[in-house]
Amino acid sequence: MGQPSVCDLLSMACHLSTSGSYTVVIIPLRTGLYSQEALRFYLWIKRMKDLEKEKDALWSGLEVLEKSRLWYVQRLVENRNLRSAGSRNGTAVYRKRRAEPPSCLPTHIQRVNGSLGSIMSEPTVSSNPCLSDPLADSDLRWQNTVLTKKVSEKNRRISRLELERKALLEELEDLQAC
Repeated sequence: MGQPSVCDLLSMACHLSTSGSYTVVIIPLRTGLYSQEALRFYLWIKRMKDLEKEKDALWSGLEVLEKSRLWYVQRLVENRNLRSAGSRNGTAVYRKRRAEPPSCLPTHIQRVNGSLGSIMSEPTVSSNPCLSDPLADSDLRWQNTVLTKKVSEKNRRISRLELERKALLEELEDLQAC
């Protein structure tokens, strides 16, 4: 089968664009659709799409970090106010704070700080864009499903063989008893 004609490609593009699921880019190539130039262009487009996803994730993360920064500043102010009130009033604040249950907040804050530190210091996060690739994740899930089915089939076969073995051993015992 030969390469699709321009009319075929336009027809496919119109069909896809009406479904609303795809963005169609029509770039005339000097060579064929299956040429090295077309492959390079496709890989370039794919890389641009991956970079766009990374940019969106980074902006989202930056927004979360800004909210976190404001939250940290607020907690620091509250902490400073409680310490200064404690130094002025002494035991009254201590008794009030002692009545409250101990907070798990410092543990959670340390965990978040550690996670952020490890993200920033880990070189594979920025150099490997495939870590969050949904296709790779889906492929792994599919492989896991296939392997699970194979293991289940093998387990059923083992069970059948064990039952056959048991039946054969019983038959052998009956034959020896006669």
